[in-house]
Amino acid sequence: MADAANHRTAAELESGYNHVLASPGDHGTLEMIVRRPGVNHRETVEEGRLTFEAGLEGDTWDRRKGYVTDDGSPDPDAQLTLTNSRFADLIAGSRDRWPLAGDQLYLDLDLGAENLPPGSKLRLGEAVIEITALPHTGCKKYAQRFGAEALKFTAQPEGRRRNLRGIYARVVVPGIVRVGDIARKIR
Repeated sequence: MADAANHRTAAELESGYNHVLASPGDHGTLEMIVRRPGVNHRETVEEGRLTFEAGLEGDTWDRRKGYVTDDGSPDPDAQLTLTNSRFADLIAGSRDRWPLAGDQLYLDLDLGAENLPPGSKLRLGEAVIEITALPHTGCKKYAQRFGAEALKFTAQPEGRRRNLRGIYARVVVPGIVRVGDIARKIR
């Protein structure tokens, strides 16, 4: 949970930011897959199946409050959460803490709005996903786990433009994804 010793200062975040900015704009690597089988539970897997019905099979997207439509069904615009693996490493301090962010797909890829605007499609392994317009913002848990400075960093205009907190996507072609898969933009 909260471990202030692992929280980065604003200066530490600034000093590591150039590495985040060097993320590839295309042909980035899927670095980690994390399922959330229950509240505050994380399961790191080497491969996962993306489906229309479940998003990432074994995850609880389809049962999470706050991501539902007017009729109570799960919001397909929040089916998957993607985050930049370089930024995850910067705020987490070590790879074993990345899953605390609560995202599912950790990509070494520029997730910024200029590179991946809503409607952009990515091929990952056998699957194709589409970036949605739903904003992905930090929460109290994120600040507890990574510190207030990390949350502030994602919320400033540059952080929002670069989607440092991550982005949402939906499955448009189901299939298997594996750690090491290359994320390719579909033009």
